[in-house]
Amino acid sequence: MSDPVLRLHQLRVRYGSTQPVLDVEQLQVAAGEVVCIIGPSGSGKTTLLRLVNGYVRPESGDLEVLGSKLRFGLDSGVPRYAKTLRRRVGFVFQSFNVVERASVFSNVLWGSLGRQRGLGAMVGRFPETDRHLAMEAIAEVDLLEQTNQRVDTLSGGQQQRVGVARVIVQQPDMVLADEPVSSLDPVLAEEIVELLVAAARRHGNTLIMSLHLPELAQRFADRVVGLRAGRVVWDDTAPALDEESIASIYGAEPPPPAAGQ
Repeated sequence: MSDPVLRLHQLRVRYGSTQPVLDVEQLQVAAGEVVCIIGPSGSGKTTLLRLVNGYVRPESGDLEVLGSKLRFGLDSGVPRYAKTLRRRVGFVFQSFNVVERASVFSNVLWGSLGRQRGLGAMVGRFPETDRHLAMEAIAEVDLLEQTNQRVDTLSGGQQQRVGVARVIVQQPDMVLADEPVSSLDPVLAEEIVELLVAAARRHGNTLIMSLHLPELAQRFADRVVGLRAGRVVWDDTAPALDEESIASIYGAEPPPPAAGQ
């Protein structure tokens, strides 16, 4: 493994007085890896991604993201997830997270907001270089014909392509994708996962993606991490993920059916 861009050590997340929703002893991700996280509902997949993106604060443990180290616990104070770090981490949401009344071009261009300074961006004054990047990203996700179309007129698959293009414009070092295809039919789901992986490899990003279909993880990931009850119960290369391994990850709960079944 090359130098890790993500390290978790003794990381525990708890909501209220409940049992920990995430309790990870050790997890590392190398630069440029495509890692898929699978597991039953409530296993901690979304919490893990939100933790890495700074949306969730754990009660204890160490977290290192792109070289920035954060420590949590009673004696560590309250670490701040730096704004500069968040700009380096892109996020693709399950619910698309687009501005439906705005155009495809505007939604994609807003991916560059983290690089803007002053009042220009607030009134829609973006540098020509960012506008060019937005058009390139729109072409990359095959939406050129819809550039000036309102997003609420697009299909679900097209809206998620807008989300992918927006992250491309952000130019992050790491991309997190939280169940990005759970609301799509099997054919569209495969297309979006393939698009995300191809974009990550083209732009040299590390991609960490949670998926509800193990077969997509088998096909597109370099490595698969299985979560159950907040713990890492499986961590190996994608080719090693066989039916027995899937059963061990999901336990008594059967995994979702394969695409087309």
